[in-house]
Amino acid sequence: MTTYLFSYRMPTDYTPGDPDAAKAWGSFFEGIGSNLVDVGNPTFESTSLGACESSTTHLGGFSLVTADDLEAAVTMAQASPAVANGGGVEVGVITEIYPDRRLAQD
Repeated sequence: MTTYLFSYRMPTDYTPGDPDAAKAWGSFFEGIGSNLVDVGNPTFESTSLGACESSTTHLGGFSLVTADDLEAAVTMAQASPAVANGGGVEVGVITEIYPDRRLAQD
């Protein structure tokens, strides 16, 4: 299976740490089940460089999941609390350029 990055975009007025939000995220991750590679972490501070598409959201965190294809990964991401709270999820295929996790050396 292929690994996908879920990059969560949260509304700029979203406040992390709400108990109901934590419960929603827990349910979301439980729904992904064994496809969850790395639950990731939230971000509490962020900045953007280049052409980030929306001034109404900011980076909210990330997760790594496995799926058979991009369509299956997107289906999983649609259940994210980020989407339910007016944010979004960017889904990207992880391509291992350096499988041993080190930069290529000359």
